[in-house]
Amino acid sequence: MNLAKWLYRGGRPNWVATVLNRCSAAVHAFGIAPNYLVTLEVRGRRSGRRISLPLVMVIIGGERYLVSMLEAEVDRVRNVKAVGGNVTLRNGRGEEVHLEEVAVERRAPVLKAYLKRAPGARPHLPVHKDAPLAAFEQVSAQVPVFRVVRRTAGGMTPDQTLPPDVEKDVRR
Repeated sequence: MNLAKWLYRGGRPNWVATVLNRCSAAVHAFGIAPNYLVTLEVRGRRSGRRISLPLVMVIIGGERYLVSMLEAEVDRVRNVKAVGGNVTLRNGRGEEVHLEEVAVERRAPVLKAYLKRAPGARPHLPVHKDAPLAAFEQVSAQVPVFRVVRRTAGGMTPDQTLPPDVEKDVRR
């Protein structure tokens, strides 16, 4: 069994992985790591405590994406869904963002880019990083992918449009 699979046997981090994840999350949050290594901060759906997780972000066509290497039924995905996708990303500074789940048919290119960027995730996904896009399409339903959308101070995301009467009031 390879080390990465041992660290996450059963889809959950063992105690060694937990310690390593906490250290990585701290390093990413302080901004010491490259900008594609981020810390996701989310409230636990049961405990209410802030949970920090180190993640690899993928950028495709100017859009940012996060992938759950441990598939859909892990706590981190459940926690993100429980808070409606409103989380904080850190890499030197905090950024309030909204995570939108990407439709299954649009996930394959993101998964391919993710495996090229995140070598630690390769043992967890049943596709080789250099496989054709069709191979990624076959597993895309099993792997949650989220698009990162920046939230503004008012809670609106940049791609949301305001009703015409509200838009007039805002421009005044």
